[in-house]
Amino acid sequence: MKNFNDSGSGGTPDNLVEAISELKRQKNAVILAHYYQESEIQDIADYIGDSLGLAQEAAKTDADIIVFAGVVFMAETAKILNPTRKVLLPDVEAGCSLADNCPADRFREFVEAHPDHTVITYVNCSAEVKALSDILCTSSNAVKIIESVPKDKPIIFAPDKHLGRYLIKETGRDLVLWDGSCIVHEQFDHKKIVRLKARHPEAKVIAHPECPEAILNEADHIGSTSSLLNYVKSSSDSSFIVVTESGIIHQMQKACPDKTFHPAPPDNGCSCNECPFMKLNTMEKLYRCLRDEAPEMDVAPEIIKRALVPLERMLELS
Repeated sequence: MKNFNDSGSGGTPDNLVEAISELKRQKNAVILAHYYQESEIQDIADYIGDSLGLAQEAAKTDADIIVFAGVVFMAETAKILNPTRKVLLPDVEAGCSLADNCPADRFREFVEAHPDHTVITYVNCSAEVKALSDILCTSSNAVKIIESVPKDKPIIFAPDKHLGRYLIKETGRDLVLWDGSCIVHEQFDHKKIVRLKARHPEAKVIAHPECPEAILNEADHIGSTSSLLNYVKSSSDSSFIVVTESGIIHQMQKACPDKTFHPAPPDNGCSCNECPFMKLNTMEKLYRCLRDEAPEMDVAPEIIKRALVPLERMLELS
């Protein structure tokens, strides 16, 4: 392996991009990154996407090592799809508020309290919750997944209540909702967005369906992260108010350098439009993770077996 100058703090090379690229080549590794990662990680990734795209990419990769620059549930999904491959996550503390608020023991009780329901679960959940589900979905394919279920079959939808309410409106189905939400999308302030619209009347409001209903009512376009990106690429408009995690704006600016993007304001002065879990991953952690091949994602074989069934059903329908 090529030698690098480890003069940075903690034995970190000065040129992280070059060092990571060399490690990828040496180890036949692939880096999958979510749109909400910091821009430097997005720029070095082999594939950038939303939850659906990342799952599809993880299902078809032939790399020996998968480095998942995202959060725990995403790395678990990659491991479920690739049980014999090594799946790494730069920071194992990179969790998810939705997944954390839907523990498997409580979700099992919830499912048992609603017998004969088809359990459709958003992929933003733990491997154990996936294993309790009949089919998974992402915000990209949720409408299609729900419409694949016979109309006379009742449905449980978990864990995001805001996405669930949006899907009730879109599909006309009466879903039984788990009471969960994303801390980032929950924090957007409706009054501040209305004021932002007044300051930029030419701007289109684009929002992720994990936002509360009052926010979605202000939107010109509602969709998954990839849908928002595709919308700004194809739109003839030149100004947008982006109501989702601000990491996606990096890709929007790269794709449309002549357009203007306004990140939606949270309900206070903090950086609450950034996911604190996603931002735990850094270039330094990514380098050390690939160098040491740790931390490694581990999912129990019996959970993999059960969770693979609803995951494959989702991918087949997608």
